[in-house]
Amino acid sequence: MTLLPRNSKLPVQDEKTEGNPLFPVFLKLNDLHTVVIGGGNVGLEKLTAILKNSPEAKVTVIALAILPEVHLLADKYQKLNIIQKSFIDSDLDNADVVIAATNDSELNNFIRQSAHDRKLLINVADKPELCDFYLGSIVQKGDLKIAISTNGKSPTIAKRLKEVLNEGLPDELDITLQQMSELRNSLGGDFAYKVRKLNEVTSVLVEPKVVEKKNLIWYIWGAIILSLLIAFTALWYNEPGFRAYAQTITPEFYYFLAAGFVFAMIDGAIGMSYGVTSQTFSLSMGIPPASASMGVHLSEIMSNGIAGWMHYRMGNINWKLFKMLVIPGIIGAVTGAYLLSSLEHYSQYTKPFVSVYTLILGTVILSKAFKPVVKKSHEKIKKIPLLGLGGGFIDAVGGGGWGSIVLSTLIAGGRHPRFSLGTVKLSRFFIALMSSITFITMLNSNHWEAVAGLVIGSAVASPIAAKISNRISAKAIMVAVGVIVILISIKSIVAFITKVI
Repeated sequence: MTLLPRNSKLPVQDEKTEGNPLFPVFLKLNDLHTVVIGGGNVGLEKLTAILKNSPEAKVTVIALAILPEVHLLADKYQKLNIIQKSFIDSDLDNADVVIAATNDSELNNFIRQSAHDRKLLINVADKPELCDFYLGSIVQKGDLKIAISTNGKSPTIAKRLKEVLNEGLPDELDITLQQMSELRNSLGGDFAYKVRKLNEVTSVLVEPKVVEKKNLIWYIWGAIILSLLIAFTALWYNEPGFRAYAQTITPEFYYFLAAGFVFAMIDGAIGMSYGVTSQTFSLSMGIPPASASMGVHLSEIMSNGIAGWMHYRMGNINWKLFKMLVIPGIIGAVTGAYLLSSLEHYSQYTKPFVSVYTLILGTVILSKAFKPVVKKSHEKIKKIPLLGLGGGFIDAVGGGGWGSIVLSTLIAGGRHPRFSLGTVKLSRFFIALMSSITFITMLNSNHWEAVAGLVIGSAVASPIAAKISNRISAKAIMVAVGVIVILISIKSIVAFITKVI
């Protein structure tokens, strides 16, 4: 049970309140007298929860109509008393805790007033605003008990979390708990010594797993890189054909390999700008806009697929929002990719327009460095399909912007940041995939080495970026990226104007 202070104003009535101010406690119901008014389905549910957690609890059920299942519980639990009659005020004279489980709102209000007159705490079923405490979902593994509260917002979510924890926490946890209790009772010395000793013992349960999980990714990637180096070295010295082929690779591949690595590291540190930095760099290296955008989207397929899957596993996907975004987003992305690919022969004219777009995005990045917090609107944005269509189109034409446009608009429009991020990441995978397919189908590109360098460089950097993201000043990177993107974009625009004049 989660208790509230008497006469406190419940936050459930205030939609603007953030967080859960409830104070959790565990009641010794075996030492208290609980009165349940109501013998129907709701009363049975409350009664079952009480007796399951406190089998020796003294409980009195008062109701005119009582289900047979309630009588069966009375046969099983000796301290359960059933009184079949209408409720009167004096029924609460000897009560310590009160639960109103009737479907009569006037009767519930009368019970609540009677309880408060006696300064008793009361729970009114399905009426959070009338409750002094809530009956939360309970996860139990022997003596370990975990209570879950959603502040009265969604009992269904609490039940689902209960299922997850019941499945995830091993039953053997109670054995560990009993062993720790025995160890605690056997320890001598003062309180400080006991705490230090117990901390040393329990750290064994956590630290090896954390270290193992933390370093596993490094072992895997270290093995992959070492294997590739060995294979490359063996081919270089033993296969003249491979050596000859490797020597024909143009410097462009290595430039883009390094660039993809750096841009992915930047994206991992600040959570944005991979598309705009890659596109801007590609344009500055003379790559046509369509081929540049193709390289960006190909390199983003895997990273967004993994990110989307992780958000799905964590339950961060708003499926209704996803459906409204992904189809229009794909249509916009395919249309933009088709249009840009069709104009590949006129890249000298499309390039300045894309540079104007990257100039705008560079300005956005620079402004976010100094104003990172966006105020949430009280009204959620409603034209989601139109946002997806426009975001997908601009993303394909400009090589990036899906996150900058769609995610920032959703959050600024009042959407939950965590669910918006997960949904945008998952939908981005499909946007990048369909854009890439369209570009590959339409283009006869002569810049595959640049594309390959970008793809490989970003893939290698992905696991490392997360590691260093917390050690770099995000603001400094955003300022640097914003300035560089703006300067390169301006240079490209000026060069085009000068050439035309």
